[in-house]
Parts: sequence; structure tokens; C-alpha cells
Amino acid sequence: MPPDERPIPRYIAEHPRETLPYGRWAEALANHFLEACRRVEAEEEIGDPGPITWFPDRTYGGRTFVPATSHTSNGFELFGHVSFKREHEGAEARDFEAYADYTDETAAANPDWSLDLSDDVIGSWRGPQGRSGEIALVWGVALVPNGAVATTELGPTTTDQCILAEDRFTLVSLDNYTGDYIEVKLWGPNGRELAGESLYEEE
Repeated sequence: MPPDERPIPRYIAEHPRETLPYGRWAEALANHFLEACRRVEAEEEIGDPGPITWFPDRTYGGRTFVPATSHTSNGFELFGHVSFKREHEGAEARDFEAYADYTDETAAANPDWSLDLSDDVIGSWRGPQGRSGEIALVWGVALVPNGAVATTELGPTTTDQCILAEDRFTLVSLDNYTGDYIEVKLWGPNGRELAGESLYEEE
């Protein structure tokens, strides 16, 4: 095969290892996420967090990331993730870190949305000729029926995919690289595209 004219990383994160968090594990993760929520600096009274919605885990760079969202009593949404390390499969999780932020842009207030997306930058990547980009963690909910798989597209290249779990997905992809930005696409079980949305607002 000839040299790749677009040598960028693809499918760099491990696929989900576990089911969506529940029971004592969900409670342990919630303690870290809620602590991060309490550290959020807001100019508005965002209210108290409600039940937490968990998303599929993805492991990148030796850390496992479990995204989460929570709607507040004042109509805002808290979003973020809890990450940790494991020495090996079955080992106890350690070195927890958590991130949280908030938004007033919610799916309930935007009935035209087909995907409800959140994201955070979790790393960087340097390519050839001094080019660089960001590694983005993207999680979301499919708001249209019959979705099976979500993918990230960076320009002409598919960079990650995740099977939906209760209409939720988590993706890890190179982003903001040589003028290309992530677009998330939702696919049905027959391979038909059902929805697509950029992480960035159009001008």
C-alpha cells in the first residue's frame, strides 16, 4: 500500500469495558462527580443536581473516562466526567479525577435537536510538519429513534465509533486538526445515516 496521505490517529480509545454504572459503583462515581459539580463557578443560580445519567466508559492514555450529566432544579444541565486508573483488569480503581461544568442549552429547550452532545478536551496530539490537534472526549444521547452506532468524522476520515447503550454513546477523537473539526453521526442498524451534528455552532 502507498504511504497514507493523512496519517492521523483513528480508534485510539478502548471500547467500553463495562455496562452503564449502577449500584455501589455508580454511587462511588457519583461522589466524585458531585464534588466536581460543587466546584463549578457559576454566575447564575443553577440549582441542585438531580439524578445522574451515566454514559459508556472509554479508556485512553491509561485512564478510563465515564461521562455523566445531571439536570438541576433550576433547569440547567451539569455535565462532565469521572476518570480513574486500573493497574490491570479486575484491579481496584484508583487515582480518581473529576470534571464538571454547566449549560443552559438543554435538549428540552431545543426540540429540533437530533443529538444532545457534550465534550471536553482530554489531551493533545502532534502530527507531521509541526501540525497539532486536540484529543476530545465526546458523549451524547440520540434523540431520534432506531440509532445503533455513533461515529466521529474528522473531515473525510471516520476516527471512532461506539455502539449505543440506552441511546447513549461516548467517543474519543482527534479534533481541531488542520482546519477539520469533529462531526458526530448517528447510524441505524442497516447502516443508514440518521443524524449528524457538529460540536461547534455554525456562524
